[in-house]
Amino acid sequence: QVQLVESGGGLVQPGGSLRLSCAASGFTLYYYAIAWFRQAPGKGRDGVACITSSDGDSSTNYADSVKGRFTISRDNAKSTVYLQMNSLKAEDTAVYYCATHLTPWCADEYDYWGQGNQVTVSS
Repeated sequence: QVQLVESGGGLVQPGGSLRLSCAASGFTLYYYAIAWFRQAPGKGRDGVACITSSDGDSSTNYADSVKGRFTISRDNAKSTVYLQMNSLKAEDTAVYYCATHLTPWCADEYDYWGQGNQVTVSS
């Protein structure tokens, strides 16, 4: 069955970097879009970044709040999508989720979600 497993979170100081990984199984990553979301304490879940399928052009899009700081990428051979997060701020603190809806393009709603991974930015 479809599974997404996030890893790489943790505690980092403001201005630091982290790389999150989303390991996919149960489907061929090459053909599908993957998105990253986050949910801060007491807030709703917000989209962070998305990458379309490699069968298309692997185009990316980002929330305004992370543009220029975060980079989404994919390694189809490893069936893994990454979220490189640089220049982290306290407001980036959240549980981060990867998700897919098994289509080649990014969308507003997703069917499959990982378990979430905590990122805490604090001095």
